[in-house]
Amino acid sequence: MKAIRIHETGGPEVLKYEEAPDPRPEPGQVLIDVQAVGVNYTDTSTRAGVNPPASLPWIPGVEAAGVVAELGQGVTEVAVGDQVAYAQAPATYAEKAVAPAARLIKLPPGVDAQTGAAAMLQGMTAHALAFGAYQIKAGDRALVHAGAGGVGHLLIQMVKRAGAYVFATVSTPEKAELVREAGADEVIIYTQEDFAEAVKKATDGQGVNVIYDAVGQDTFEKGLGCLAPLGYMLLYGQASGPVPDLNTRLLSPGSCYLGRPGLANFTRTREELVQRAGDVLEWIRSGEMKLHIHAVMPLAEAAEAHRQLRGRETSGKVVLVP
Repeated sequence: MKAIRIHETGGPEVLKYEEAPDPRPEPGQVLIDVQAVGVNYTDTSTRAGVNPPASLPWIPGVEAAGVVAELGQGVTEVAVGDQVAYAQAPATYAEKAVAPAARLIKLPPGVDAQTGAAAMLQGMTAHALAFGAYQIKAGDRALVHAGAGGVGHLLIQMVKRAGAYVFATVSTPEKAELVREAGADEVIIYTQEDFAEAVKKATDGQGVNVIYDAVGQDTFEKGLGCLAPLGYMLLYGQASGPVPDLNTRLLSPGSCYLGRPGLANFTRTREELVQRAGDVLEWIRSGEMKLHIHAVMPLAEAAEAHRQLRGRETSGKVVLVP
């Protein structure tokens, strides 16, 4: 099969489109003919050596959609011919991939492979942030950083669905328009104004109940300063770099809650996985939630996809097609 592999960590140029051995499903696994691949920040971090792969050569990717081609021993969750999507399973930048059957979600009618591959990881992450790590409720005030990103765009819609008031930060006027369409009540272009001051002014100094922060280093400490008492700071990414070592005195006077939620903790059981993925896919299928796909590229152009993602040139999701 054709796949993207790296033989050393480094910049996007280490991604090579080449022949690789076909994978085979082990007991409990499924072989999938991949139709679409979701590109995620975690792919770029591993490729760069921030979280280096256990061995080389390595095929990136943790999210895909396609058609079940072969079942490993003992699989009952899906059948050959089913169109499925999944996240949190490795080596998806390829024409064929294997995944644990328990992680697969059958795509509902009306949801195609590109949509499935774009929605799973970021959609379930947004769902876990909004309805797991902090139970958003009507009347809350929320700040969503990187509102035009894949998670941010979906998260805004979920938080609005719950009846909260949403502030969103973006880098450009073009991205501002995208998040307004997603339902953000106030949009802050952080390259033009200080987001913390804007939030404090808009809330008469009361602050927000929850901050969803995928940026990290550039936004963390300022964010703590615009939390309401007993507010939640939820870090789920570090696009600008890791946050500094924390002096816990920074958490006062707001007595805030600080979390670093990971999706794995909110999809530990098959039932929870099906529930979160089911909500996301149904809301997209019905039109209640809009999924923004920034670009669809050939698998061979994975290096360009990584360059654009790390350069913050994208909004929404980038999908690769074998």
